[in-house]
Amino acid sequence: MTRRDIRTWLLVAPAAAWLLVMLVLPLVVVVVFSFGERAEAGGYAPAFTLDNYLNLGARATAFANTLTLAPLGTLACLVLAYPLAYFLAMRASPRWRTLLLILVIVPFWTSILIRSYAWIFLLGGQGIPSLLNALGLGSPRLINTPFAVLVGIVYGYLPLMVFPIYVSLDRLDKRLLEASADLGAPPWRSFLQVTLPLSMPGMATGSMLVFILLMGEFLIPAMLGGGKVFFVGNALVDLFLQSRNWPFGSAVAAALVLVMLVAVTLYMRFTRSWAGTRDDVSLM
Repeated sequence: MTRRDIRTWLLVAPAAAWLLVMLVLPLVVVVVFSFGERAEAGGYAPAFTLDNYLNLGARATAFANTLTLAPLGTLACLVLAYPLAYFLAMRASPRWRTLLLILVIVPFWTSILIRSYAWIFLLGGQGIPSLLNALGLGSPRLINTPFAVLVGIVYGYLPLMVFPIYVSLDRLDKRLLEASADLGAPPWRSFLQVTLPLSMPGMATGSMLVFILLMGEFLIPAMLGGGKVFFVGNALVDLFLQSRNWPFGSAVAAALVLVMLVAVTLYMRFTRSWAGTRDDVSLM
C-alpha cells in the first residue's frame, strides 16, 4: 500500500468503525436473536429455530397497515410538499423566503407528542366532527381511523419532504427555463421537461427519508389510531417491552428491514429508469 492509501484508510477508519458498531452489529444481534426462543421469564434463550419467521402471519395486520399507510403517507407528503417547495424556490420573494422556510420548520419546535394530542382534540368528538355537525353535515368519526393516522403522518413529516425538493429547485439553473421559453415551449411543457426531471433527486431523497421513517413509526398510530390502527413499530414495542418475546420481535424487525431494502431498491431503480427515459425523450 502507498502512503496515500494508508492516509485514506486512516481517514475512513473512524467512520467505518462507527458504522460497524452502531449499524452492522445491532443488525447482527437482531438476526441472531430471531432464530432463538423466548425464555421462561421473557427475553432471549439460545436456540436455532425457524418458528419465529413461520409465525410472522400473526402480525400480518401490522405489516398490511404499514405497507399501506406508509406509501400513502409518503405520496400525500410529496403531492403537498412539491407545490410548497416550488413556490418557495421559484416564486417567493428572496426578502420573504427565509421567513417562510422558518415557518415550515416551526412545527418541529414542538414535541410530536404535543402535536399529536392537538390532533386528538381536532379529530375527536369536540373538534372537526362537532363543527361539521353544527353545519348540518353530519358527525363523521375521524379519530382512531386510518384517516386520522394519515393526517398525523402528513402533518408530522411534511417538512422532511419540503426541504430536499426545495434544495433541488433552488439549485436549478433558471437559464434553462428561459431557453425553453425562447424555443417556444409553453410554461407547462417547460415544467414537465425541465423543472420536474431536474427536481427528481430532491423528490427521491424526500420520499426515501419520509418512507423509511414511516416504516418504523409507532407514536402517531398509537395516539391517533387508538389501538385500532397499528404499525409494525407498535408490534415491536409490544413484543419487546410488554410480552418480552425478543426472538419473535427480532424476526418481525428483520422482516421489516428486508421489506424496506426491497422497497427502497425498487424505488431507486424506478426513479433512475424514469430519469433516464426523460433524458432520452428530451434528446430526441
